[in-house]
Amino acid sequence: MINNLPDTLLRYRVIVGLLASLVCAATWALDLTQLVYECPFCRAQRTVIGLLGLIILLPWYRHWLSRYLAAIFGVFGLVVGSMQHFRGWARISAGEFEWGEQWYINPWLLSGCAIFIIMALLLLIWRDSPTAD
Repeated sequence: MINNLPDTLLRYRVIVGLLASLVCAATWALDLTQLVYECPFCRAQRTVIGLLGLIILLPWYRHWLSRYLAAIFGVFGLVVGSMQHFRGWARISAGEFEWGEQWYINPWLLSGCAIFIIMALLLLIWRDSPTAD
């Protein structure tokens, strides 16, 4: 199963794309209703996740232009996510890091998740056709 995970995800790419779009929409809803801190790093990362989700939904997501746009958006999202994540590591090294009461909305943890999601979407978009079983 793990060896064929990319192929499996590509077979269900519509679900993957819809999940990415749902993550984007839900997190933007939390931001716009002011239930979370208005973080420019988070806004950039969630927007990139949504854009990559939309690209993977396109019937021509393997076209060179789609891959080119995905690479641009992805690199931007990865740089922003890495900057935010590194700021957390700097706080850990300085001994100033705290999880807080609501540890599940810690920027360091969420930026790490965003990096994984963005990279996974990029790898799926740039993957060749799924192999036949």
